[in-house]
Amino acid sequence: MAKGDDALARKRNRVRRKRLRGSENAVSARVAAIIASKRRRKSGKRRGCEGMCFSLPTPEDPFNERHGKKSKVDEPADGAEDAAAVVKDGNPRKKDANTKKQPPAAKAMSKGMRERATEAEEGGVDFDRPSKFLVVCLNAIRDAAAPEDGGGGGGSIHGAGDWGVELWRCCSDPAPSDVLDTSDASATPEQTAWLVSTACDIVARKERLGMVVSCPFLLYIVPSQEKAAQVRSICRPLKSLGIHSVSLHPGASIEHQIAGLKSCEPEFLIATPERLLELVSLKAIDISCVSMLVIDGLRCFMDLNITDKIYSIRDAISSSPQITIFTDSSDKNVATMARNLLHGRITKLSVNDSVSSRSAFITQHVHLCPLEKQKTSKVKEILEQILKSHAKKISKVLLVAENDKKVQNLSSSLKLDNCTVTNDTHGNSFTICSSVGLMNVLVKDRETLAMTDIGEFEIVLIVDLPPSVDEYSEILTDVARHVIGGELHSIFCNTDAPLVKPLAEVLAKCGQVIPEFFKNLEPS
Repeated sequence: MAKGDDALARKRNRVRRKRLRGSENAVSARVAAIIASKRRRKSGKRRGCEGMCFSLPTPEDPFNERHGKKSKVDEPADGAEDAAAVVKDGNPRKKDANTKKQPPAAKAMSKGMRERATEAEEGGVDFDRPSKFLVVCLNAIRDAAAPEDGGGGGGSIHGAGDWGVELWRCCSDPAPSDVLDTSDASATPEQTAWLVSTACDIVARKERLGMVVSCPFLLYIVPSQEKAAQVRSICRPLKSLGIHSVSLHPGASIEHQIAGLKSCEPEFLIATPERLLELVSLKAIDISCVSMLVIDGLRCFMDLNITDKIYSIRDAISSSPQITIFTDSSDKNVATMARNLLHGRITKLSVNDSVSSRSAFITQHVHLCPLEKQKTSKVKEILEQILKSHAKKISKVLLVAENDKKVQNLSSSLKLDNCTVTNDTHGNSFTICSSVGLMNVLVKDRETLAMTDIGEFEIVLIVDLPPSVDEYSEILTDVARHVIGGELHSIFCNTDAPLVKPLAEVLAKCGQVIPEFFKNLEPS
């Protein structure tokens, strides 16, 4: 192409860019770049600035006269290409005369095709593993943190990989679940890095599918200015990837923050409750369409006596955001507040492997039954107590016996007074109906317990204690993974005396009451 043609092409591109900026349907620069990159990848053509790369000859074009361009014969006639993209290199494509004179019926048909194409592409998104973009975000945060800690601490971000993948699954699922993390009083830098990277991945997926992403997308509530600065420093490397974050705290003047919010629309908003509500009351920021809400340090907000502000922020969000809460499990009042904030299905996570952390908010009850032959009547008594304590509620209870023979004996003899017991075809599942409530009971032996999802049960009753306290701890840490509270009952016989000391240690670590009869059952 001659030099004069280059000048004319640049002039035409300037006019097109100016027209695009003034258009009501103009998209953001990041969306335009994604669409343009996708079109170039599909057409097999690269930018001239991306190295001296030329398209190769093909059997259809052996002399490369098309320069990698598709012929008009190969273009779809149903407008599917228009559904895929309307922007190339940030400029709108020039429409021909037929497109301008398209009748309304044809426009409606094209719109329906675009919607179907979007649905098909959305269905093809893989939600079973994190995307490469999430890894890119994590690496950006790690590389930015490496110089500050001497190059040794950035790699620990990937050390929390198991926890991060579980968090990503909870947030990225088509029906996301809320998350309650009980690892510590507040999130660690590694947990924050995974969380904001997960939010970046969700934003990128939605934009790739042509969905509108609200701003702010992520609202990160922190108790102090220092914590806000820490989270902001983690989010700062994401700016080069098109994700802008703003920190709102009392350390800066409110006029400066109002002016800053007018000049940009941040995807991530990090704020203390007081300053955020002040800006919301002045209509400087709108949080009604927030998609992800993070409350970092729920116990801290309770100690500062500002729980009412947390509730006000939650009420100001009109949508149903995915909520993630970081807190410790040392106070029962924390569980009450978390239960008031989380109304849907939740998933409890913990980055550390301690029994006390993974069994947060689980109440443990140890019942004394001296003789083995009295266990059946003791099970009936415990189930009746559970029915009364969970009145007008459907409870899911799992009974754990030693072997299959004891499962059959327990199943055949289980019958409560004033209750209706309905058996299933296998004989080890029951529905107990009474005037106070409904209970679904499943009886399993220890061998088949591994094939059962214990986390789906709010209440577990261990009829026969395992020989090792490690097996008890494994059941304890798996109970009620999708509700805030939970109960683990166990029946203690005289033959279980060797477990007194290790079981008492587990109860003490979890802050549970140690039964008095343990003193009389010390092993000889």
